[in-house]
Amino acid sequence: MSDLTGGDLPTLPVTFRPGRTRVVLLTAGVAILVVISAVALLLEQLGPGERLSFILTGALIFWALAQIARVRVVADEAGVTVVNIAGRRRLAWAEILRVNLRPGDPWVFLDLSDGTSLPALGIQPGIDKRQAIADARSLRALAEARSVRDPETPPEQDQG
Repeated sequence: MSDLTGGDLPTLPVTFRPGRTRVVLLTAGVAILVVISAVALLLEQLGPGERLSFILTGALIFWALAQIARVRVVADEAGVTVVNIAGRRRLAWAEILRVNLRPGDPWVFLDLSDGTSLPALGIQPGIDKRQAIADARSLRALAEARSVRDPETPPEQDQG
């Protein structure tokens, strides 16, 4: 990702999520649930327990895809909430030192003040690279504008 070239900050609150990926995952989940349920109901040799297990398997697959589709990054006045597949983390703006999306990265990484890096799956270039780059730039601009820094120290920039 290239450095920011300036521009307007998004109006808060703002939610970043991989829209096209979300549509694909939820559509696939519904299709799988419908097909597996239809097969369970149409196969006459299946008993009630077997039919139920087919339908529950379809529902489990849909649930798993829906969990993957729920990823997002929500920025508001107080900070950022990162919702990934297995959890949610709330960050104050001052905790975010850098927003990174380098070529080849599967999603944005947030470098944090505690020395760790947090993946933010809500911004991922998989299906819509252009949108992911724009979202990463917006989140970076917000982080730079809202974090508390020493005025003598310029914000760090990645090389990508």
